Amino acid sequence: MYSPERVDPGNTRFTTYNTAKVVGGAESHSRELGELLYKQVVETVVPVNSLEVAEMSKLLENTFRSINIGFINEMALLAEKLDIDIWETIEAASSKPFGFMKFTPGPGIGGHCIPLDPMYLAWRAKSENFYSRFIQLAHEVNYSMPDVMVQYIADTLNELEKPIKHSKILLLGVTYKENSSDLREAPALKIFEMLRKKRGSRVIL
Repeated sequence: MYSPERVDPGNTRFTTYNTAKVVGGAESHSRELGELLYKQVVETVVPVNSLEVAEMSKLLENTFRSINIGFINEMALLAEKLDIDIWETIEAASSKPFGFMKFTPGPGIGGHCIPLDPMYLAWRAKSENFYSRFIQLAHEVNYSMPDVMVQYIADTLNELEKPIKHSKILLLGVTYKENSSDLREAPALKIFEMLRKKRGSRVIL
């Protein structure tokens, strides 16, 4: 029996109890035992026909997030070039009650799932001679965002006639997600390291 983890750190609306639990088994008996187990502690159990489907559901969820985060990050960069407010644009698009899901731009991706699961899936796909361009493109965009953030910091300081050299920079919100203490793969740590390598700058977390 296998059931992939579905936890959203800091989310007080959806907890372990009211987040549906996908359960797969090597055969029907083990899946049924898994269903009986999880029905004791969660509101909804979603049985699937194999261990592979259960795991693929997890990979699909995280790859979906990675690709959409990469897309909205790219849209944010484009909107800046076009001198359009991406935040107002997102709020306007979010008023549509169907066919749109809200994602917001940021300094990259973090945590123990979204940065890793899609790349594992892409690696596994290569063993079948299949190459996922969506996964790779999202990866490239998301992993370029810390560089973009450092350039924003440099540009902002330059506008104030204060180069990065000899500047004191305070980074707030270092974890990868709000209302969480998890630092794993947090893009802010990459930003910190890049700024720290700028000679003469002082970076404080």
